[in-house]
Amino acid sequence: MANHELILFPSDDTLASAVADRWLDELAALALKDPPHCVALSSGRVAKKYLTAVAAQARARSISLDHVHFFWGDERCVPPTDTESNFLLAKTHLLDPLRIEPDKIHRVRGEIPPNQAAAEAEAEICRIAPLTAAGQPVLDLIFLGMGEDGHVASLFPGAPAEVIRNKSIYLPVVASKPPPRRITISFATIAAARQVWVLASGPAKENALRESLSANGQTPLARVLQSRHKTIIFTDIPKQDGRPADRRAAVCA
Repeated sequence: MANHELILFPSDDTLASAVADRWLDELAALALKDPPHCVALSSGRVAKKYLTAVAAQARARSISLDHVHFFWGDERCVPPTDTESNFLLAKTHLLDPLRIEPDKIHRVRGEIPPNQAAAEAEAEICRIAPLTAAGQPVLDLIFLGMGEDGHVASLFPGAPAEVIRNKSIYLPVVASKPPPRRITISFATIAAARQVWVLASGPAKENALRESLSANGQTPLARVLQSRHKTIIFTDIPKQDGRPADRRAAVCA
């Protein structure tokens, strides 16, 4: 059985809209008595479209996100007002438009020393989310983007073994693209999540996606797929392994 589900869309706009609709369907189905819904957000071009779509559709459908706790898959070591801040992206396009309460927002403080920021973010996520026997938080959903090199969050190709095997929840890393200093969620925490949804968009990422889906893939996304029973990949990249991708979503997108 494949460890992933691949769903194809004709464009990044239809991808963003359909994924937003799917997540809001899940949130609408939750009972008020359910425990907090814990998610980790991603950044990037398609994430911006997705966050904007969530805000617009939540308002149109009168779906509340009051029971959602927001965490981040990674953050750049910059102040929260910096244009490079992943928090600022979410604040601008989702959190402020929906007036999310401050006690539901658990940002990674990129403006303080990275080790301290990672430790604070780890303590905060463990305070809210349920934990496995090994002490890993079990997030309900982690959103990931994918870079042209197959990186996810700020887990890049060529990362040292101590990053790959690290069981910490958040850890400081040096990225291979600017800004280099970052704090990222770990592979172990991604593996422990109930759901992981990958939003992979753009023709320049075709080779990385193909490599990630191969049986012996070596990209960070491949490592995520290999660590989990199931990961869902939403993409507008039309072909992998030389054959058409799954087109089940194209009809309704």
